[in-house]
Amino acid sequence: MKALIFLALLGAVFAAEEEKVVGGYECPRNSVPYQVSLNAGYHFCGGSLISSQWVVSAAHCYMSHIQVRLGEHNIAANEGTEQWIDGVKMIKHPQYNSYNQDNDIMLIKLSRPATLNSNVQTVALPNRCPQADENCMVSGWGNLYANGNNFPDRLQCLRQPIIDDRICKNAYPQFFTDNMLCSGFMSGGASSCQGDSGGPLVCNGQLQGVVSWGVMTAPCRDIPASTPECAATTAGSAAPCPTTKHTVAHTSTCKLTL
Repeated sequence: MKALIFLALLGAVFAAEEEKVVGGYECPRNSVPYQVSLNAGYHFCGGSLISSQWVVSAAHCYMSHIQVRLGEHNIAANEGTEQWIDGVKMIKHPQYNSYNQDNDIMLIKLSRPATLNSNVQTVALPNRCPQADENCMVSGWGNLYANGNNFPDRLQCLRQPIIDDRICKNAYPQFFTDNMLCSGFMSGGASSCQGDSGGPLVCNGQLQGVVSWGVMTAPCRDIPASTPECAATTAGSAAPCPTTKHTVAHTSTCKLTL
């Protein structure tokens, strides 16, 4: 019943109204107006504005006090486009599993409605699930390195394909669930890393996923896939260390079950 209430709320909100993008590029200014930064004195996660007063992020990004920063591009500068609004209610999915990150999704209610303009816009929830190899986009301000700290100030974007569910299930049988989808490059080269968690995976203008966890066989850089070092990007989880690299698991916004 709790899951039903959560998803009903997610649908009603729409009706009424920790990972860097490696191998990506600086997003054109104002090109991702639904992207938000979750801040607790520092940027720690991303999120997506789905109505004027509700944001979707990852459950593992939960904090008791969150400031939602909208209209951001360079989070280190005051550009005059920002709206900083406190979250007054953080609702984790009632069946969130912190071990394998199943149902890793959270709703954040803003203390007041955001003002929608060219810098701050909502993103549509999906009316279908994405297909394998469909080209989608992730964005965020996450760390450039899995080992070390190099956080970009400016929003980064990356185009990457959806990976067939069967491939992800075979690669990560203990962790990939029916509520997840994968994107990225099985041969490596580009991905998300710490700090992008909770951010959007958007396919053809629809929010298809929330960045949840990632696995790679090397630090979050564009380096050969044969490098043996492994880094799991979700702190506190038992994320696997597969033979492939630079793939990201997202909580699917179209496959969540009641």
